[in-house]
Amino acid sequence: MRPTDAGATPTALWWAGLASLGAGAIHATAVGLHSEHRQAAVAFALLAAFQLGWGALALLRAPRAVIALGAVGNAVAVGGWVLAKTSGIGFIDGLESAESAQFADTTAAVLAAVAVLAALAYLLAPGRLRLPALTGVVPAAAATGVLVVAAMAAASGHTHSEDGHDHVTTSAASADDPAHDPAHDHGGEEGAAGTEHGDHTAAPVGAVPYDGTLPVDLSGVPGVTAEQQAEAEALVTANIQQLPHFADPQVAIDAGYRPIGDAVTGTEHLVNWSLLNDGRNLDAAYPEALVYKVGSGNSRTLEAAMYVLEPPATLDTVPPVGGALVQYHVHNDLCWTGPDGAYQVIPAAPLPAPCPAGMERRLLEPMLHVWIVGNECGPFAALEGIGGGQVRPGEAVMCDHVHGSVGAL
Repeated sequence: MRPTDAGATPTALWWAGLASLGAGAIHATAVGLHSEHRQAAVAFALLAAFQLGWGALALLRAPRAVIALGAVGNAVAVGGWVLAKTSGIGFIDGLESAESAQFADTTAAVLAAVAVLAALAYLLAPGRLRLPALTGVVPAAAATGVLVVAAMAAASGHTHSEDGHDHVTTSAASADDPAHDPAHDHGGEEGAAGTEHGDHTAAPVGAVPYDGTLPVDLSGVPGVTAEQQAEAEALVTANIQQLPHFADPQVAIDAGYRPIGDAVTGTEHLVNWSLLNDGRNLDAAYPEALVYKVGSGNSRTLEAAMYVLEPPATLDTVPPVGGALVQYHVHNDLCWTGPDGAYQVIPAAPLPAPCPAGMERRLLEPMLHVWIVGNECGPFAALEGIGGGQVRPGEAVMCDHVHGSVGAL
């Protein structure tokens, strides 16, 4: 009688379990590396938990149904890796842009693929197909461990990229610096004032981080005139004073605001479609949209207003309020469906690609967020991921590290 028939764990399951454990360990490391992107961090945490748990069960010779489930789960992980490297995963914030393959994520994908193949070998031919055992289980586990540790160490140098370029942001303090080339930063090489996203440029002495309280002090940004600073401070102050009227989402709904179906992202926009052509711009009493953070128990916390300029405004014709403190964005990657005044949004291919049948482009005018809570990129920060939209060609996405509140998001 063969050892496998006597109840010992088959060689195939040893390979499957070790490979899944290794992939799970690498993905657990990725959780911290993607901490600035909540959805990506959650996705990696769930994947790591699945692979680690299933790997342990495989080593204990779990029932065949469980082994089959693990094969499917690891196959999904491999498919997700391929998608992330070719087109990006549009429905996960932080993974929406394709990135080049790196040692850590490639190792995790290869290990997941080994787990799939080994599980299938056990399920389809347990008695006939026996994988090489090297010189025993211990050397195999040691080799896997060395590979995984190397991948985890390499993961610390992981860089996020967008369209093949490193994701770089520009500090508001450098936006008007003649020596600063934002297009150069967008190309992926760190300029004098551009920084990797999440890192913080040293703020000028005396600069005050913005935390959503009064009085608002946006001083300390070179190139911003006293008039521009006063304009920006007045706009933020007006929002801090007037937006709390809509703290209760029901009050907003009663006033004509409607959710657009993006709560799954962790941030929900309520848009008042009747205000899009009312002749007002940047009026804190009549914001075109309200931004709520979605919390536990389906709670909503008001965090910002989103202003949409009157048509036919473009990024080249935005009002010069706030100078280098302010950056508008547009959305050419969204389509809308639903009844008039209650449209729902879906991610889509950028213009000039058409929307799916029955959907149309809306809200193409420039937009601006004004936060009434602290934000790591200051009071005029755009959202992360697909919610961040697009800025003018050649510009880098601005992050105001001078007034950013570290750890605010």
